[in-house]
Amino acid sequence: MYTEKLMTQILDQGNLKQAIKQVKRNKGAAGVGGMETDELDSYLAGNLEEIRRQILARKYQPQPVLQVVIPKPNGGERLLGIPTVTD
Repeated sequence: MYTEKLMTQILDQGNLKQAIKQVKRNKGAAGVGGMETDELDSYLAGNLEEIRRQILARKYQPQPVLQVVIPKPNGGERLLGIPTVTD
């Protein structure tokens, strides 16, 4: 029961709008799907309800995370994971 209530709160329209706003504000790199943040609004216009339905039904499958190696100032490397903009 608690999990269902929490998922409803997470998927609340206002919460999703805030999350989308934050994703666009971050202007991150595209993940494995190749979608850029400026494409997100048009994609979600036709797909958001289906994504919400899949999440509530526990059927949603996030995409793999794109791994990028970032050089560190000390000569080492750091692995960075970049999710898709929809995830």
